[in-house]
Amino acid sequence: MKDNSVPLKLVALLADGEFHSGEQLGEALGMSRAAINKHIQTLKSWGLDVYTVTGKGYSLPAPIQLLNETDILSHLHQPDLDVIPVIDSTNQYLLDRMDQLPSGHACIAEYQQAGRGRRGRKWFSPFGSNLYLSMYWRLEQGPAAAMGLSLVIGIVMAEVIQSLGAPDVRVKWPNDLYLNDRKLAGILVELTGKTGDAAQIVMGAGVNLVMRSEGAAEINQGWINLQEAGVEINRNELAAKIINHLREALPIFERDGLAPFVERWDALDNFINRPVKLLIGDREVHGIARGIDKQGGLLLDQDGEVKSWVGGEISLRPGN
Repeated sequence: MKDNSVPLKLVALLADGEFHSGEQLGEALGMSRAAINKHIQTLKSWGLDVYTVTGKGYSLPAPIQLLNETDILSHLHQPDLDVIPVIDSTNQYLLDRMDQLPSGHACIAEYQQAGRGRRGRKWFSPFGSNLYLSMYWRLEQGPAAAMGLSLVIGIVMAEVIQSLGAPDVRVKWPNDLYLNDRKLAGILVELTGKTGDAAQIVMGAGVNLVMRSEGAAEINQGWINLQEAGVEINRNELAAKIINHLREALPIFERDGLAPFVERWDALDNFINRPVKLLIGDREVHGIARGIDKQGGLLLDQDGEVKSWVGGEISLRPGN
């Protein structure tokens, strides 16, 4: 694995958003100005926008709040956390290690080089802009019992973000958070295990906090970040709260299934009682969204007949 210690020290020096000369940075890190410039290129490859101004040096467009493992751990009810600034994918990191991990073990990162979304899509993951978080869970009842899990994760995340100052955050079936009708966060659940065996589950989430539009062209639907909505959230507090609340909610889901969460979903549902369309391959199905059932299916009202839709290959979009 590549040694990222120098670029990470450089980020820490630039995190205040002020200008720092190449000379100052070189002195602080014990290297030449030419070497500093090489590491600045690494930061740019991580999605950081570094200004270079002759006579003034280098600066970030604004201060950034770095993840602080000590701070996060001080707020967790159980430790079991890895903070890895630069990673291929937080989900993959846990998938590779799940045989040694306890349920509830979490991993967060500043930057993912190969972040994943649904259906193998890339998850755009610039450094320090968002929250990239994954958690491992072992579900003893097996893979079938995981039905609706992404909905529970969405409920927990929406409630946490609301409690931190964004009351308009909503959930979108089956695995997104929405704000002002645009995507704020995505959830990816990856599951292994055969029928009759326990299910090994890794749940990943990415929340847009201050991500700018440069380079985000690969996102396939309208998106928003909390900063744009006028909400400033401490990333370390957000990470700790999501981890704590997931660790509390998942045993309830394990014991009682989705039933205790249906009302909470309905209160948060961005599209409830609104016209929607389901995209299933090349097909479009139109109707009015009526919430979810206890299996996690989307209830769609078509001319007074309500049918439940379930499946990983269905996308929900506004109907008009």
